[in-house]
Amino acid sequence: MSAEAEFAPSGFSSVERSGRSAGNIAAAALRFGSLIAFAAILIVFSITAPYFLSVGNIGNVLGQSAISGVLAIGLTIVLIAGGSNVVTGGIDLSLAANMGLSAAVYASLTQLGYGDAVAIAASILTGSLIGLVNAIAVVYAGIVPLLATLAVMNIVAGLELVLTGNTVIPASTPILSALSASDPFGIPVLAYVLIDFTVLATAVVQYTPLGLRLYAIGEFPDAARAAGLPLRRLLAGAFIASGVCGGLAGILSVSYLSGSTTGSGEMLLPVVVTALLGSVFPRRLVPTITGTLLSALLVGFLSNGFQLLNISSTLVSGIQGLLILIVVSATTLLRRQEA
Repeated sequence: MSAEAEFAPSGFSSVERSGRSAGNIAAAALRFGSLIAFAAILIVFSITAPYFLSVGNIGNVLGQSAISGVLAIGLTIVLIAGGSNVVTGGIDLSLAANMGLSAAVYASLTQLGYGDAVAIAASILTGSLIGLVNAIAVVYAGIVPLLATLAVMNIVAGLELVLTGNTVIPASTPILSALSASDPFGIPVLAYVLIDFTVLATAVVQYTPLGLRLYAIGEFPDAARAAGLPLRRLLAGAFIASGVCGGLAGILSVSYLSGSTTGSGEMLLPVVVTALLGSVFPRRLVPTITGTLLSALLVGFLSNGFQLLNISSTLVSGIQGLLILIVVSATTLLRRQEA
C-alpha cells in the first residue's frame, strides 16, 4: 500500500480512485472515438468519392497538408512548452501571417535577382524574428500569449501588405521547381517534406532531453522551476522554433503557389484545428508531433473528400470550428476532473 493511501481517509481514497478511473475511461473514449471517427471518414469517402483512396490522391492530400502540417507542428511545440490552456498557456496566432510574410520575402528577393540560398535564409530569418518578437512579448513583457500573438499577427499581416502591395509576387527558381514536382508514382515532393520534417521534429521533441524539458515546463511548471529548469529560456525557444516553422512554411507556400499569397490568414483556422486536435490521439491527451501529423491527415482527408464530392468549403470551415469547440471542451473537462 502506498503512503498516500495508508494515511489518507478511506472515503477520500476511494473517491480519488473512482475519479481517476472515470477520467481514464473518458480519456480512452475520446482517444478511440477520434480514431474511429478518422476511420469512418476514410470509409465513407472511399465509398462515395471516386479515387479517394488511390495512391495519387493520398499523395495529393499529403502534399496539400504539408504547409498547414509544418505550421501546426510549430504551434504544437508552443502548446507543449506553454501548456494546453490556449488563453493563459501556449498559443501562437501569428503563424499564418508569419508564413505569408516569409513567402513574400522569398518571392520578392527572387524577383530582385537573388538566388535560392539568400531567399531561403531570408525567409527563415524572417520567421525567426517574428518568433523572437512573440517570445519577448510573452516571456519578458508578460503579455498573455493569446493577446501578444494576436497583436503580432496584425503587425506582420500589415508588413506583408506593404511589401506585396496586396498583389501576388510570382517566383520561379530551381528549388521551387523541385519542391513542386512529383515522383514517378504521382506523389508530390511536398508529401515527403512533411513526413521528413515530422520525423525530425518527433526525434527532437519527443526523444531528447530538450523535448522532455519542454513537456516539463508546460505540464508541471512549478516542479520544473524547483528542479532548476530555465523556464523563460525554454519557452522563448519554443516561440522562436514556431517562428522558424512559419518561415519554412513560407518557402513551401511559394513552391506550391508559384509565388506569394494574399490569403495567408485563411490558414489560421486549419492550423489551430490541426494542433489542438492532435492532442486527442496520444494516450495521455497531451500535444505530440505524431498526433499533430494524424490530425493534419484527418483535416486534409476531410477537406479533400468534400472537394471530390463538390461540397462547399464553407461547410469544412464550420466543421473545423466545431472540432475546436469539442476538443477544447473535452480536454478542459478531463483535466479539471483529473485535478
